[in-house]
Amino acid sequence: MDGTRYDCSEHFNDWNREFFINDGLRKLNEILKREKGKLPEVPKDIRWGSCVARPNMIMCIGLNFSDHAAESGMEVPKEPILFMKATNTINGPYDKINIPKKSQKTDWEVELAFILQKDVLYLENEAEAESAIGGYCIMNDVSEREFQIEKGGQWVKGKSCPGFSPVGPWMATSEEMGNINNLSMQLWVNEEQVQNGNTGTMIFKPAYLVYYISQFMQLEAGDIITTGTPPGVGLGMKPPRYITPGNVVRLSIDQLGYQEQHFI
Repeated sequence: MDGTRYDCSEHFNDWNREFFINDGLRKLNEILKREKGKLPEVPKDIRWGSCVARPNMIMCIGLNFSDHAAESGMEVPKEPILFMKATNTINGPYDKINIPKKSQKTDWEVELAFILQKDVLYLENEAEAESAIGGYCIMNDVSEREFQIEKGGQWVKGKSCPGFSPVGPWMATSEEMGNINNLSMQLWVNEEQVQNGNTGTMIFKPAYLVYYISQFMQLEAGDIITTGTPPGVGLGMKPPRYITPGNVVRLSIDQLGYQEQHFI
């Protein structure tokens, strides 16, 4: 991929639920084959938005990497740990992020996320679940640990601050990705590498997660599910270390490009 972006706004309104549920990936592929070289290029100085428009749900999986669970001093979960982020946290992959007011413990988490292309409920098996996955992308599950852990209640307070879900820069389809069980995941803070993991230590794989979650709630086309983070988060350091104004966070996953956020 050479980084060239093409304007498809004559054909689709956005990369949203309507696009995915109406067989948008197949239609897009046909358009690209038919109109190769004819689609207008997007100027390089135009902002990169999230690779999926605001979903109805951002579902997250906690402690889903065995080495991260060990880093946290916690047992490997017997079932997936589910929590949600507010959908208005969606951010572009290179957008600046405001550290929340009164925050002292803003943290980073490189995560493999995937986007659904179907509505699903009460799936029978993982094969059905696999067919519901449209593609994969990077998400930085930015977290405020004091809000998340020390303020009582559920984790949502520490996960839903504005801009806390940078997504993209692109989505690669399931067919393009192939085997997702051996992807390198890395994150740097101010050019110092702090996370260096691999999807091979993921406990619950994406197809199983879709199957499992569908037993409790309806998932919809365009929804994002993010699959957990490897070791190296600030909370797990001794002593803990957190983001301060002026920090630059860069993260990457094999085949999915990179993100970079300036925290202000």
